[in-house]
Amino acid sequence: MEAMTVSLDWMLDGLLALTLLWLGWRVLASADLFKGIAFFIAFGLLMALIWVRLEAPDVAIAEAAIGAGLTGALLLAALSRLRHDKEIAATNGLTDGAGRDRASGLRRGTGVVLIGLSTLLFIGLGGAVLSLPTEAPGLSGPVADRLSTSGVSNPVTAVLLNFRAYDTLLEKAVLLLAVVAAWSLAAAPKESVSPPGRVLDVFARLLVPLMIVVASYLLWVGAHAPGGAFQAGAVLAAVAVLLLLSGKSLTARWQGWRLRALLTLGLGVFIAVGAAVMFVGHRFLEYPPDQAGNLILLIEVVATVSIAVALAALFLGGRPRRGEPG
Repeated sequence: MEAMTVSLDWMLDGLLALTLLWLGWRVLASADLFKGIAFFIAFGLLMALIWVRLEAPDVAIAEAAIGAGLTGALLLAALSRLRHDKEIAATNGLTDGAGRDRASGLRRGTGVVLIGLSTLLFIGLGGAVLSLPTEAPGLSGPVADRLSTSGVSNPVTAVLLNFRAYDTLLEKAVLLLAVVAAWSLAAAPKESVSPPGRVLDVFARLLVPLMIVVASYLLWVGAHAPGGAFQAGAVLAAVAVLLLLSGKSLTARWQGWRLRALLTLGLGVFIAVGAAVMFVGHRFLEYPPDQAGNLILLIEVVATVSIAVALAALFLGGRPRRGEPG
């Protein structure tokens, strides 16, 4: 019976791996951008399932919420803007036969290069995996030994917010820089004048309260179970995206310093906490054991808000238009 279970596990894992490779290829090879995005979303959802199989529920939640959900919404928003800019291709002369031939040749050449690079990457990763020791020591032992001084009981949260807080701090900085880069390119596109359908409006009214509760739960439970600021922030960002799609808009009073304050709040509080502990004799981001739990909770609460605002701002596609309702 046990041998049969192991065989079924291997079959399931093999099927998941092959399907993931197929979806990845379809994402890269699809000529239709919409189909490519749909394959990408499916790729993210399947990747989340694989993380569950690898017993990494924290990563699975983040992959489903951010890798598939929010990133898919960002790509669909970008595709919508591209479809409104088709006249650029006509201006550049890509609508004639010669232009199509040049574009087709460029795609083929790019495809060959991508296939070659992907093959090299696959060989390199395969060699790295085969060269791994049979029994890797890992860091689970040291993390478990110091978990009682971390302020939380979830080892993943302990690593991300305490033992390796520098990494998380830099991740928040990169997310903020992404928003700055998006805002520096152009203003957000004007909203469509066509109102959303009644189905979407009712759907948003039913889901928004539930999603806020789920985000709050993910934030709170992150101290001792899978969850945390990134997962909660992604769900809150999905709330904002759903409201935008259902016809809601960003009021003028939230397009100025208030919006910027929320964007920088998470990174600012993170740095402030790290600097504050230095005044009581600790190193930067080395929390006192008796206050570690409270400090981590503070950082995660403000980080959740900033992550949600940053992801929603990226979905807008540019800096908010001052003086306009949306």
